[in-house]
Amino acid sequence: MPKLARRAAAALIALASPLAAEVQVETHTLDNGMEIVVIPDHRAPVVTHMVWYRVGAADEPAGKSGIAHYLEHLMFKGTDDIPVGQFSQIVAANGGQDNAFTSWDYTGYFQRIAADRLDLVMEMEADRMTDLVISEEVWQPERAVILEERRSRIDANPSAILSEQRDAALYLNHPYGTPIIGWEHEMQALTRQDALDFYAQYYAPNNAILIVAGDVTLDEVVTLAEEHYGPKAPSDTLPERVRPQEPVALAPRRLSYEDPRVQQPFTIRSYLAEERDAGAQEEAAALTILAEILGGGPTSVLYRALVVEQGLAVSAGAFYGATRLDDTSFGVFVVPGADVSLEEAEAAMDAALAQFMEEGPEPEHLERILTQVRASEIFSRDSQEGLARAYGAALTSGLTVEDVAAWPDVLAAVTEEDVMAAAERVFDLRRSVTAQLRRETAPPAPVAAEIPPAVAEEAIETDEVIQ
Repeated sequence: MPKLARRAAAALIALASPLAAEVQVETHTLDNGMEIVVIPDHRAPVVTHMVWYRVGAADEPAGKSGIAHYLEHLMFKGTDDIPVGQFSQIVAANGGQDNAFTSWDYTGYFQRIAADRLDLVMEMEADRMTDLVISEEVWQPERAVILEERRSRIDANPSAILSEQRDAALYLNHPYGTPIIGWEHEMQALTRQDALDFYAQYYAPNNAILIVAGDVTLDEVVTLAEEHYGPKAPSDTLPERVRPQEPVALAPRRLSYEDPRVQQPFTIRSYLAEERDAGAQEEAAALTILAEILGGGPTSVLYRALVVEQGLAVSAGAFYGATRLDDTSFGVFVVPGADVSLEEAEAAMDAALAQFMEEGPEPEHLERILTQVRASEIFSRDSQEGLARAYGAALTSGLTVEDVAAWPDVLAAVTEEDVMAAAERVFDLRRSVTAQLRRETAPPAPVAAEIPPAVAEEAIETDEVIQ
């Protein structure tokens, strides 16, 4: 395609908002369906090169939990051109860093490297898109690696165990209730063929998004992408991305987990909540502001009421994950102080929420939160990798480049009425799980490793498992 025509065809998103006036995003689509997003940043001769696949743990076949993350590990084991274990070493030898991550909705691979090495990492990433080699020698040892990863990250951490159980109780039918890393008994049964089948099903250019941020132009990226990714044949067997959805919730759910390793008990409650939707992000924006009002630091409603004023807790807050393909969650938590029971702390948390629902946010507090969110958006756009990740997570979760560009302004437009209407909808106990982490009352048995003091924030899922 001629250079001028390419520029005309590319979608240039110039963010007119004062929140991100310097950010320009350009897009292009290769003939094989691979989408390209370029975020120029000429402050340093460095680029972040990312390939995001529209597949994650929530897309796994039944009974094969953990296969998305397992394949992510195997992607570093070599291709027909790159020897086993050499991928990251080649990147490092050229002064770069690389890694990968798996979520429920996406799998991503990235390299951060000098701009004049972009051609190299693009060639390598394109090679493993279709020419991965999973030898008999590597698949079983790597399965042992992910099983050990599960033991160290989940089984050794009572907060992580509670988080896993809470998700499983919150999502009665949707695969978000299955842990990204997988259930251990299913991970143990994963095979080389399972990985090859998943790879063949989903790793194709028309299921991928290339994002390059840094000291580049759209023309430079497209020229290299046409050389390396362009020859890759698109898949004509990609399944429609439709997951089982949640039934109408009829009853609140409660669970409690006891463990002798628990040093700090807490109560945490999750509610099903709306996610960011393409062209309709207002509900998610209101919930984002609500989470900040209720739990965004020492001036937040819950912290001020439970920690500062009543002295019943050492921590309290709220959280919300806006960017998902399907329904997400909104949560609140309280960590009681010494000699305060979980029941007493939970009752105080519910009373503070009820008072907030009756009185609404203080106007000055709401204005401070909106100012802080605006500032946060400005600072987030100062990070090359952070900005690339924001676009990648959004685009693989059903949003568009235009939605990402509009998000700061949608947040800034949230009103008190929007916040209270969203709170009224989300605080439905029938769509909730209340979970308690307790210290086991029996004398603790010896444990293999000392667990750091547990805090409620550790039980909030990160939505990613990193290699």
